[in-house]
Amino acid sequence: MERVRALFGGHRLSPGQRRIAQYITDNLTEAAFLSITDLADRVGVSQPSVTRFASSVGFSGYPALREALQPIALSAVAGSPETGESGRNELQTAVDAEIANLESLRRRFADTGQVLEVGRELARSVPLTILGLRISTSLAEYFAYAARRIHPDVRLVSRGGSVAYDALLQSREAGGTWVLAFAMPRHAKETLAAVRAARRTGLRTALITDLTLGPLVDEVDVALTAGTGSRLVFDSYSAPGVLSAAILQAMADADPERTQRRLEQYEHAAEQHDFFLED
Repeated sequence: MERVRALFGGHRLSPGQRRIAQYITDNLTEAAFLSITDLADRVGVSQPSVTRFASSVGFSGYPALREALQPIALSAVAGSPETGESGRNELQTAVDAEIANLESLRRRFADTGQVLEVGRELARSVPLTILGLRISTSLAEYFAYAARRIHPDVRLVSRGGSVAYDALLQSREAGGTWVLAFAMPRHAKETLAAVRAARRTGLRTALITDLTLGPLVDEVDVALTAGTGSRLVFDSYSAPGVLSAAILQAMADADPERTQRRLEQYEHAAEQHDFFLED
């Protein structure tokens, strides 16, 4: 199982392609000998989808992928120790991958300078714009919700196109200096367009993403990288979530008096209006 995953690891796969990868992993001894037609039928995808999957994981086509899988399948049937079977199921493997992402983030946190500096800049920007489109909207909403507890004017942009441009322009005209953008895979063209629009308005941009290179990273002032979990059909975001919380912490520490005042005001409002259940 580990040898099969190694063939697919390190490649950005779409949700449909992950279904193919998962089927092959779970049914290796059968899947390695299926024709492209049979595999497509078993997974419920088209034959061109299987071909694109093989190309996405680095093979010239499906026959080359099948040729690589067959020796692994035969060794599994023979009970070879090379199979590396560890007894973990796919959910445990997904958790293991996220632990690796968090360990990588922990190593980067050995130097807190970048996070602290970004936190200070975002705390000073009034208003502060948070941008997250498509799949990245959930992370942007989390950040904006929390940031409003410690920052006087947080504006969430979760729609692209001219709506995003209008919001960015208004933020700049109101005195804002920074945008915090989120870009998780699959990376949307409209996110790149919005980041470029922010630059045209005069706003500086910090980006939380899984990327280290590419047009999105090239267009921003600061890129903060955290790996995403890609072992399941849809990505998981443990490391980006922790990175977001770290930046929120840095924002809170940048202006402790304002932070304390606003948190006390919120707690008073929460108690007055009975927002929450008793723990």
